[in-house]
Amino acid sequence: MRIISFCADGIREAAKKGFYDWVIDQDADFICVQNLKAQEYDLQSDVFWPQGYNPYFFDAVDKDLNGVAIYCREMPKAIMTGLGFVDFDMEGRYIQADFQNISIGCLLAPSAAKEDNAAKNRKKHFFDLFQNHLSKVRNKRREFVICGNWNMTHNQNDLQDFQSNQNVPGCSPEEQQWMDHTMTELGYVDAFREVNSDNDEFTWWPEGKQGENGWRVDLQIVSSGLKSAIEYGAIYKNQQFSNHAPLIMDYDYEM
Repeated sequence: MRIISFCADGIREAAKKGFYDWVIDQDADFICVQNLKAQEYDLQSDVFWPQGYNPYFFDAVDKDLNGVAIYCREMPKAIMTGLGFVDFDMEGRYIQADFQNISIGCLLAPSAAKEDNAAKNRKKHFFDLFQNHLSKVRNKRREFVICGNWNMTHNQNDLQDFQSNQNVPGCSPEEQQWMDHTMTELGYVDAFREVNSDNDEFTWWPEGKQGENGWRVDLQIVSSGLKSAIEYGAIYKNQQFSNHAPLIMDYDYEM
């Protein structure tokens, strides 16, 4: 099972840069896309509806912000839009495809600027709610893959310039503690780190230029039952479709 996750920061611009041409050649079972900055009715061109996939979208109320999509080769049993966090759900931040024994989620977490205390508190509130959600669903008799732009790093190996960025939103001690709790206490797994421990692997460049001030914020977090199924992980950097690079993960799992 191959899952590709990509934060587009505007799917129409990413498409012009060749994202769909590239991703269709990857033979993925799921393509999870975040931050579309467009609503479903805006995407009428065939390029956004590739053959062989069942596409599902969850729009933000503001059509120029956020929005997530998931492309599935197999028809899911159900699609869940939102997490039941009313204010955040209006922002088009989460969509999930449910199958017999596995669920694939596509997440766009809130971000916060260094100077904006209200946004930082709001982001913290989202992740407190989300951690409660992760705690509840781990007791279900199914596996979970939640992939997307988490807008936070786990530790200093996920930052190209840790000294300059420590304590800023996205890599604060509180956020790293949140990640630690999710991995240790709740038993979730950072799939990419299971197969790649290099400290020079990044998925996001805030200034837009690869090789400068890289962060690893695009993750696939999986339930503990999938840990042994993780086979391969790679960050695709040969072409730049947005400030984020696509994350490719392969799992030894039959749908």
